[in-house]
Amino acid sequence: MSIILDALTNFFDRDLCASDDCVVTGGDSSSAEGSAKAPLVDIAIATIFAREILEGCIIIGQYRTVIRKSPDFQDPVAQQAALRTVTMSALWASLAAVVLAASVTVGLYFAGKNFDNYTAEIIEGVSKVIAAFCVLQLSGKVPKWLGIYANKKENADGVVEGLDTKSIRFNVAWNLWREVAECGVFLIPYMLGESARSIPVSAVIGTVIGCAGGYGTYWASNNMKSTLGVAFFLANLTGWLSVGLFVGGCHEFEEVWGMTPYIWKIAGDFWSHKRFPMVMIKPFGYSHKRTVLQCVTFWFWIILAFGYHYYKWNQSQKIKAERAAAKNLNKDVEGGPESFVEDSNHTSDA
Repeated sequence: MSIILDALTNFFDRDLCASDDCVVTGGDSSSAEGSAKAPLVDIAIATIFAREILEGCIIIGQYRTVIRKSPDFQDPVAQQAALRTVTMSALWASLAAVVLAASVTVGLYFAGKNFDNYTAEIIEGVSKVIAAFCVLQLSGKVPKWLGIYANKKENADGVVEGLDTKSIRFNVAWNLWREVAECGVFLIPYMLGESARSIPVSAVIGTVIGCAGGYGTYWASNNMKSTLGVAFFLANLTGWLSVGLFVGGCHEFEEVWGMTPYIWKIAGDFWSHKRFPMVMIKPFGYSHKRTVLQCVTFWFWIILAFGYHYYKWNQSQKIKAERAAAKNLNKDVEGGPESFVEDSNHTSDA
């Protein structure tokens, strides 16, 4: 095992830059290698692709799993239409993000300007914090869509009116646009410098790794027999993803406006969140070193996530109790006249 790890380390011979997400200025991207050409494989670029694609695949896989398991889409025609909505929303949103990133890059290139490091950090930070709220909300919606949490939108016939194509289209498009746009923003400094030659091969490697991780989670969720197990797995997956987004977003602001002291660090390249394989769990909040702000935001968001799910579960219990009481009351009302008629018949016979 150590031989394989050493081989991978030697293959990816270039570590990430000082920033956790490897945002560098256009002028510095080539100076790091001196006068030599940039390598064909850059660990930083591969990491960017792997992480963002993994997050995007998790979002797509989760919606596809919910659609297959949800009682709202048991009709084959409706299910296929919903799955097509997920695919097309992801494709169009990704295309829009690529066009935006390409336009910004071309504009900066012809203007002869570099993409400011601080601007990239702030954009990423704001994007991640907003996404953390959205993904945490998604974590609470999954059990509701799968029927574990009661849904307030259940009508008089007991049909749940929760997950629909409109919400699917918006949530998938927003999340995929964000992931691809972030990837594009991170790559702008490399595209404007000598490191542009490292992008193609690094992108392929990162894409394969990210897709493999995303497919693994998708396969696991679709092969679970229990609906409760699927809901628990997906809620945990997106819950931890929201933790990683919130902690990472706040850390970006920290890198711009001043770092808080480090509390601890784990020594060794293997444990680094900037290198494979540990970089693959960085989106879920992992880091081989923690600042004071990272620790505070990490535990704050975990407590918030548990509190959010407890609130949803508590509300679900209340809704179920109210519906059970309403059904019992309806039975009593419906059974009242019939029992009165029967008692009258018995009296007359006597």
